[in-house]
Amino acid sequence: LLNVSISTVSSADWRSASPTQGFLIFLLGKKARTFDLDAIFEQTRRTAIERSQHVLDSEVIDDELVGPPLPPGYTGSTADSDDEDEDTQDDDDDNPVKKIPDTHEITLQHGTKTVSALALDPSGARLVTGGYDYDVRFWDFAGMDQALQAFRSLQPCECHQIKTLQYSITGDVILVISGSAQAKVLDRDGFNVMECIKGDQYIVDMANTKGHTAMLNCGDWHPKMKEEFMTCSNDGTVRTWDVKSEKTHKSVFKPRSFQGKKVVPTCCTYSRDGKLIAAGCQDGSIQIWDRNLSVHTKFHCRQAHTPGSDTSCLAFSYDGTTLASRGGDDTLKTWDIRNFRKPVHVATGLTNYFSMTDCCFSPDDKLLVTGTSVRKDEGSGKLVFFDRLSFQRVYDIEVTNASVVRCLWHPKLNQIMAGTANGLVKVYYDPVKSHRGAKLCVVKSKRKEKHAETLTQDYIITPHALPMFREARQRSTRKQLEKDRLDPRKSHKPEPPVSGPGRGGRVAAHGGTLSSFIVKNIALDKTDDSNPREAILRHAKEAMENPYWVAPAYKKTQPEPMFAEESEEDEEAEKEPEWKKRKI
Repeated sequence: LLNVSISTVSSADWRSASPTQGFLIFLLGKKARTFDLDAIFEQTRRTAIERSQHVLDSEVIDDELVGPPLPPGYTGSTADSDDEDEDTQDDDDDNPVKKIPDTHEITLQHGTKTVSALALDPSGARLVTGGYDYDVRFWDFAGMDQALQAFRSLQPCECHQIKTLQYSITGDVILVISGSAQAKVLDRDGFNVMECIKGDQYIVDMANTKGHTAMLNCGDWHPKMKEEFMTCSNDGTVRTWDVKSEKTHKSVFKPRSFQGKKVVPTCCTYSRDGKLIAAGCQDGSIQIWDRNLSVHTKFHCRQAHTPGSDTSCLAFSYDGTTLASRGGDDTLKTWDIRNFRKPVHVATGLTNYFSMTDCCFSPDDKLLVTGTSVRKDEGSGKLVFFDRLSFQRVYDIEVTNASVVRCLWHPKLNQIMAGTANGLVKVYYDPVKSHRGAKLCVVKSKRKEKHAETLTQDYIITPHALPMFREARQRSTRKQLEKDRLDPRKSHKPEPPVSGPGRGGRVAAHGGTLSSFIVKNIALDKTDDSNPREAILRHAKEAMENPYWVAPAYKKTQPEPMFAEESEEDEEAEKEPEWKKRKI
């Protein structure tokens, strides 16, 4: 039993107490209440027992309303149908092919040349595409309508082909890998954030240079650290960089062949936890380093792909145990990191003509996707889906009549993007299984183009001008247009361009000579100059019947016209050769 009490406060205590003590006495009162905690606990226990008994009684009543159990063999119960629906749903969950979002598609026109780079930000709001035409285009799904137009296009690397684009883990900057030796980092609006420094190409040891000295091949952001990224180049190095320090790299990894010679890395990537760095090389090997140890490789497979063929892509699975490699030898292989001596599965016959053909895992890690290449007018490029465990070819999507170079399966949107060799970007989605992305822009109708009928003259407001110089204020644009329509000068239809030989002082095309200038500026009617005699005699009959100029003047003195006879001088002049005649 806990008793809390305060004795009664007398009036003398009130007088002698300080203001603070008086306030406390006022709050507590003259006498405090007494609490019996055992009684409170007992009352709470009884209330809980009563409520439990009430719940049990209601369940018994519900069982009585349901009725007796159904006889065996009865097929019309709702419980059986519910079980069948659950079984069907379980089958759908077990079959990864039914999770592929390919019921609908939209086409984004990047250009006419190969789309060699694709990137989606982590939220899936913006898509960035790059190609062989040096352009980088920005697409905003929430801001696009059915016209499907990019809101920005730029050439960040001038005359270098774009090879790789990738958003950082925060989505605020974009890594741009081009054919130059310097990687660039852009912000979300396309403005330059940093540019890596170029190394000294006269130094033999590439570890002693501050940057790459040859063309870049690939790049990747660190999956955990937002300021670190990696690049690989034809100078035979893989370098890591920090966004804040563009003057030099952080570390250098140098792939080596079996003889210890320099090897060119064609692709590179981080593992999902960011602890490993993997690179595919031109000699067919795949080399993996610990990120903190740049000297010796942690895993190394010499004959991963055919020597001399460019390994176009390396991709880690979401669980981090499987590595997929897309080779230039028309193969797709999966590797177990824990046993890196030989591939787990191999798929052949996947034509690859590009050095950046992608492969990626599905969001649930059950499927592996890659694209195939075709010659011009020799078939259709496809997206090929493989089961990760059995590695059977379970599904194909015919994209277009060109090679499929890039593919991307975003985990949040559950939509598949494919970049092709004819400048298209296909976006596949499912209205039920997919979220946002392409679903936002297909429901918006195209904006109507506004055509201005006439260009009205701007009105200049001059409040302090004199009344005689002040312009009348335009009350309405519609009234001004009606007045312009009544004005014969403003509403005059312009004459169409002259086609053929010019006439009426207008010529179709004139040069820079004096004769053409004269013909352009005089009223010359060139109806028919092929036969001048016929052109003159055409008016002879009209001049004889209705004389107006010459005949009335000689009507009295010479009613009948008399012509001069030819003289001997004229005959001699006609006999002279052309080159002796005087030129006028």
